[in-house]
Amino acid sequence: MSARYPAAGKVLTRRSAMALCAGAAASVAFAPGHPHAEGNGFKFGLTPVFLSNDLELLAALRAYLTEAIGEPVELVSRRTYQEITALLVSGQLHAAWICGYPYVQFKADLDLVATPSWHGQPRYQSYLIVAADRHADTWEDLKGDMHAFSDPDSNSGFLVTRALLAENGLRPEGFFSRHFYTYGHRNVIRAVASGLAQSGSVDGYVWDVMSELEPDLVGQTRILRRSEWLGFPPVASPKGLASDPRVARLKEALTTMDRDANGRKVLALLRLDGFVATEPELFDTIAAKVDTVRRFG
Repeated sequence: MSARYPAAGKVLTRRSAMALCAGAAASVAFAPGHPHAEGNGFKFGLTPVFLSNDLELLAALRAYLTEAIGEPVELVSRRTYQEITALLVSGQLHAAWICGYPYVQFKADLDLVATPSWHGQPRYQSYLIVAADRHADTWEDLKGDMHAFSDPDSNSGFLVTRALLAENGLRPEGFFSRHFYTYGHRNVIRAVASGLAQSGSVDGYVWDVMSELEPDLVGQTRILRRSEWLGFPPVASPKGLASDPRVARLKEALTTMDRDANGRKVLALLRLDGFVATEPELFDTIAAKVDTVRRFG
């Protein structure tokens, strides 16, 4: 049995994206106004990643992008990946930092702007984590667990584990005793550290950076399994805004961030090397996992 919110775990389609847009008004933004790309200012979406509540980072990022793009930038956040994806696909955001999973689902509607580089490459891994003192050696040892996922549209926080199970003829509801969504990678770590969950699926970049920022918390967990290297969550924009010069200025701002003093401050807060231009093929491995899950049903 799974503990989940309505529609959690379902594939996000264009129809559901449009439905989400209709209900997106009751949301949180980090600057006044609502996210209509046609209005004044540049609307940049952020999924609920672990640093999205870091006020110093948000202020530094907004200041850097505002100067680089040449007009006020509004950082728009929502509780779930689905909501940000819906706003992006419908053109209500100029761009957004999303996950590779929704990117491959809506690749026909989105353009890649830039992808973060971490430890010299635009890739990261998904981790399966357990309590630090738990006796478990392989992912099969997690059978019967209460498992914490991050978000049903997260690659590292859901899809990778879902595909691993599908490859072995299994589904989360049959393998785990129960599973739930924390809607944040930091929250997955907290759930496992506190014993609320016996295991969890988490972004490896988040776990590694959190081990620096909150070592006492992360030290209560350990990595049981690392996935292969996968395309890092990218910044994307709607194809309908391909000719918008502000999107071009955003790409320039991101890919040259490491050459600017204010940009380097943002990168230091993110623990990233910089942003690089990448091709859609970087996300083919994630697309293959989507296909595996769809074929299995």
